[in-house]
Amino acid sequence: MSGDTDLARVGALIGDPGRARVLRALADGRELEASVLADEARVAPSTASVHLAKLVDGGLVVAERHGRHRDFRLAAPEVARALEALAAIAPAAPVRSLREGTRAHAVRAARTCYDHLAGRLGVALMAGLLDQRLLTGGDGHHEPARAWRDRPSAMGRDLDYRLTEPGARRLRDLGVDVDRALAGPRTPIRYCVDWSEQDHHLSGAVGAALAARIFELGWVVRLPRTRAVRVTDEGRERLAEHLGVAFA
Repeated sequence: MSGDTDLARVGALIGDPGRARVLRALADGRELEASVLADEARVAPSTASVHLAKLVDGGLVVAERHGRHRDFRLAAPEVARALEALAAIAPAAPVRSLREGTRAHAVRAARTCYDHLAGRLGVALMAGLLDQRLLTGGDGHHEPARAWRDRPSAMGRDLDYRLTEPGARRLRDLGVDVDRALAGPRTPIRYCVDWSEQDHHLSGAVGAALAARIFELGWVVRLPRTRAVRVTDEGRERLAEHLGVAFA
């Protein structure tokens, strides 16, 4: 017989600063080697190995062997969503340098939420798709007074967004593998209530496929040692042209 959920055990795993940094480094869906994670978590390689062993044992991270190396990734998208939810209620970390302040600002401006785009960029992408009628089913805004099941920093459940036929054609024209996203086992269209913007950003299989294509095109690039991303000059222009994204 199973008892109640063991929140304390999960909290203890996440609560260590080093392990929290490891989890944040993996929150964009990447697979990373232990040496890379040690660098991103700012701990010694031996310490990173201990942290990773505990995270794997606790079911938050999985390890996969590729030849002589082992790569680590989050065990499931639910882990990334839990981290997003905690970010909404956690106090801001003290900024001890200009570099840390710049990184915090970058995370709020544009970042990955597991395998899709979030922050101001993700919300602007959702708004552009809706404004151009490429997506229907809502207005992209989270209003607590009218939300029944939606909560900040969580997967949305109140609205039923749909990709329109013009939307599917537009994404195909951009090289997004829409048909695979629509036919796969994952729900095609989902949305999250963004923790920093408190509005909707696109997730699901289509959101992941669109984000992957945007990275392939070089419109958005990853920043080192953070899940923050940067919109390139070309990307700013093309996102506005093709998807109606207004991102300053």
